[in-house]
Amino acid sequence: MLLPALAVVASIVSLTVGTSFGKSLFAEIGPQGTATMRVVFAAAILLTAWRPRLSEFSASNLRAIALYGATLGLMNTMFYMSLATLPIGIAIAIEFTGPLALAVTASRRIIDYVWVGFAVAGLLLLIPFPQAGGSAVALNPVGIGFAFASAILWALYILFGQRLGHIHAGHAMAIGMVVASMVVLPVGIAVAGTRLLDPSLLTAGFTLAIFSSAIPYSLEMYSLKRLPKQTFGILLSLEPAIGALSGMFVLNEKLTVLQWIAIGSVMIASIGSATGTRGREGELPVAGPEV
Repeated sequence: MLLPALAVVASIVSLTVGTSFGKSLFAEIGPQGTATMRVVFAAAILLTAWRPRLSEFSASNLRAIALYGATLGLMNTMFYMSLATLPIGIAIAIEFTGPLALAVTASRRIIDYVWVGFAVAGLLLLIPFPQAGGSAVALNPVGIGFAFASAILWALYILFGQRLGHIHAGHAMAIGMVVASMVVLPVGIAVAGTRLLDPSLLTAGFTLAIFSSAIPYSLEMYSLKRLPKQTFGILLSLEPAIGALSGMFVLNEKLTVLQWIAIGSVMIASIGSATGTRGREGELPVAGPEV
């Protein structure tokens, strides 16, 4: 089980480092343009890898995939919009409240409300209340709003993804990513315009898609076949901390002690919820919101 576990950690590192790299493109094409680059190139990569045929899907399946893909596109856009003003680790921690809330609503266990308490405590520490010295924690409320929107969309992404359980995962993801690209592309063009066609930025967008979509997805698929879902969920809960470290080393994003405690509190909630997900709906999904 060591190699599959290491593969999960490697997927998170690749994802968060790729996301940090993507954030460095905001000055050129904005978060909307960056999300567009990532999703469009990810769609191209997945189509090439899986080669799905539309003829293999019924009309009802295509509608379900379209809903799933549209949610995926909006989720990516909201996540990148949150990154415009929030450190990566904090944005990911807030996003985790989406699947956490979904897991708790599907549960009948009292212990899950303990994990809710940890999540709420973490979120309260992230809300920009004035500190004792009179200054406020430097978190943008608009960024927090985008992160919560992404959290809600992540929960919907899980629900819509569960409806596709009878469809080949790679094929569903490939078609869904095409739909996602159709959702984000008009927004990206409106914001970034012809800068999206800059050869250097196209190369950067392809690199972003490789490190934050293709590599993590492949590693997670490998791990899921070899790890219990509980173990996978627990390892996935490391993402906020690894994201914060990535932001620190790649982008020089520095967090306060309270913000680290808040991230740790959300992680405890996620780990606690993951230990009881066996056989329950609402468990953490195969891939995170940044797939």
